[in-house]
Amino acid sequence: MNIREWPLAERPREKLLRRGVASLSDAELLAVFLGSGTRGQNVVDLARTLLAKFGGLRQLLEAERSVFLRELGLGPVRYSQLQAMLEIGRRHLAEVIEREPALESPAAVRRYLKSMMRHEHSEVFACLFLDTRHRPLRFEVLFRGSINRANVYPREVVRRSLAHNAAALILCHNHPSGNPEPSSDDLSLTLMLRESLALVDVRVLDHIIIGEGEPLSMVEHGWFSASP
Repeated sequence: MNIREWPLAERPREKLLRRGVASLSDAELLAVFLGSGTRGQNVVDLARTLLAKFGGLRQLLEAERSVFLRELGLGPVRYSQLQAMLEIGRRHLAEVIEREPALESPAAVRRYLKSMMRHEHSEVFACLFLDTRHRPLRFEVLFRGSINRANVYPREVVRRSLAHNAAALILCHNHPSGNPEPSSDDLSLTLMLRESLALVDVRVLDHIIIGEGEPLSMVEHGWFSASP
């Protein structure tokens, strides 16, 4: 059935306008983005088919370009629009944490870091550099590695901290396996970086690990204190 034949209250765009975006399912949200279906499939059916084939909304959003473009109903225009939409979301989160001190909005910081790193298929290590009032200065990916390891060099972290004139920072890396629990190497690295950065008066406020679900905070889990 053509979506124009649906009752107004059931059409995704009209439902969004009447009830709010949170009322839409993943398929309905994707349908609003796609705008139109294909021959023999209305836009909601197309959205459901794509979600089933990719395994969910996240997998579709993070699919490699070549995989995305192979699907019927998708193409370079929609791929470009999708990437632009994701970047708008990342920049919005960056502005949220820039408007208030990082420590007063830890949830926003974690959401921002997750949006910046969850799409990575290999392990990456990054820093969120902060000023004396713990306001963000710069987010920067410093090291990239394999599926389960990225070599991190403390001297480079110190150098970049000085380059940004940072007074503090939040360490961050991802676990492509999905399990955010820190390894013994993660804990050792955190302490090493903390000691190295203390020599130049830069505080490590936390180390966030991105996996499936909520990002893990080493400070909140008691692996080290934010106040040495």
